[in-house]
Amino acid sequence: MMQSKSPAVFDSQLTWQGIMLFYMLALIVMGTVWPSAYSISEGLVRILQSPSLLLSDYMVIGGPGAALVNAGLVGLLGLLLVRFSGASLAGGGIAGIFTLAGFALFGKNPLNILPIIVGVYVFSRVKNTPFKTCLGPAMFGTAIAPLVSQMAFGFGLPLYAGLAAGLAAGFIMPALASHLLPTHQGHNLYNIGFTAGILGTLAMALLRTVGHTSVPVMHWSTEHSNAMFVAFLVYCASMVLVGLLLKGTWSGVRQLHMQSGVLISDFTALAGFPTTFINMGLMGLVSLLYLRLVGGDVNGPTLGGVLTIVGFAAFGKHLKNSLPVMAGVWIACLILVPEASQPGPQLAALFGTTLAPIAGSFGPLVGLVAGFLHLSMVMHVGVMHGGMNLYNNGLAGGLVATLMIAVIRALQPQHRGR
Repeated sequence: MMQSKSPAVFDSQLTWQGIMLFYMLALIVMGTVWPSAYSISEGLVRILQSPSLLLSDYMVIGGPGAALVNAGLVGLLGLLLVRFSGASLAGGGIAGIFTLAGFALFGKNPLNILPIIVGVYVFSRVKNTPFKTCLGPAMFGTAIAPLVSQMAFGFGLPLYAGLAAGLAAGFIMPALASHLLPTHQGHNLYNIGFTAGILGTLAMALLRTVGHTSVPVMHWSTEHSNAMFVAFLVYCASMVLVGLLLKGTWSGVRQLHMQSGVLISDFTALAGFPTTFINMGLMGLVSLLYLRLVGGDVNGPTLGGVLTIVGFAAFGKHLKNSLPVMAGVWIACLILVPEASQPGPQLAALFGTTLAPIAGSFGPLVGLVAGFLHLSMVMHVGVMHGGMNLYNNGLAGGLVATLMIAVIRALQPQHRGR
């Protein structure tokens, strides 16, 4: 196992919780100074009252300032959740916090995530297990947050109906997530996105039978792209600098490239926090550069993808296992109908890195195939859950990973003595 060469003080919980606090507060500060058509308070109200279905770019709905403030606030809730649960901050927690913040730019807000978190907490109490063992479902289970908002503000049902639906979804989430994990053998990093997709499909089917239907929407900002690109280039570059200043090493990052990334791969345990932070910043920079190279946009949904990649660069993703998947999506765009600069393919390239462990386990060529298949899958599964599952790529990735792992395992030669 890799050993961190950094001093123990730099791996202390207090130090890194403080650094995570800084990065969430930085989003809030950025939002308060960003020019916007709406005041922060007005924008936040618009965000809270939005149905929040895919794709609801909060930079369109509430303005960029409010969207960034919402991202910071939701990220802070994630950090508080780690503290409340009694868990140590590690790779999974970092992934959860940055994913919460990222999706708070296009679908999550305090109102629609809290009922789900409470539902997971109730599950832990009923099972008489420590809440920290359910921290993953509590954080990532908020993928189904639009269920709460759509019922309350989209269908016009009473608010308590949406809150109750979120509570029920949160209660079911831990059991369903653990049941689905073996299907792809940890090769889909967004396993709870797979879970939320199944649950969202069930919820949407039930709602359609009583006359309520929804389809994915498209709120997509383009006017702040250049400024957001520069701002988050600095944001991600600072992570590399922080890691280097706290004695992280490039050799440690190269050693991380030897890891497949299969769940559960906690890079903070393998390489230490400073080296992990270098990897996080580097992955964020490469993601932003990809968007620029394909002529994409830097907005709420794509920044959600960048921040999710940053978070999972502490929990399974690195350049060696992620770039083949992104390249597979890009190649698919050259051959198939969608262009790489269109919204769907941009998000497929970013969030499709949920399949990074496939490239890490079986090589870059298999990773290319995974990315290629992922684009086609993700463009057509959203209708199943009607935009209720924010981790649509997690659902698509789960289906692709399940298929590919089944075929790969079946074709592998059987070794005697096993």
